[in-house]
Amino acid sequence: MKLKVTRIGNSRGVRLPAASLRRYRISETVLMEERSEGILLRPTGPVVEKLSWEDTAREMAASREDWSAWDAAAAEGLDELPWQADSKGRVAESPTRYRARPGPGKGR
Repeated sequence: MKLKVTRIGNSRGVRLPAASLRRYRISETVLMEERSEGILLRPTGPVVEKLSWEDTAREMAASREDWSAWDAAAAEGLDELPWQADSKGRVAESPTRYRARPGPGKGR
């Protein structure tokens, strides 16, 4: 979004759209960071309150989601991984037809 820079006393300023102020919960102050790619303005507090692990677990338990689809996927053999079952010493790639040559300084 392109914003016009206006004179405010001896300084310059920009007007931020009301919708952006609401979206990022900006009221009286913002933090300004000078970065190599430009200036970043952001709210002074967290934009979205983060839940603790305990709160997250409580909300997950309260939502009573149906996890039966995960049980069906586990019953389809996800516990038996093809690269772990009966593959002792076997690799997925076919053997090469060439031999590695000794590097410089090594005898042939």
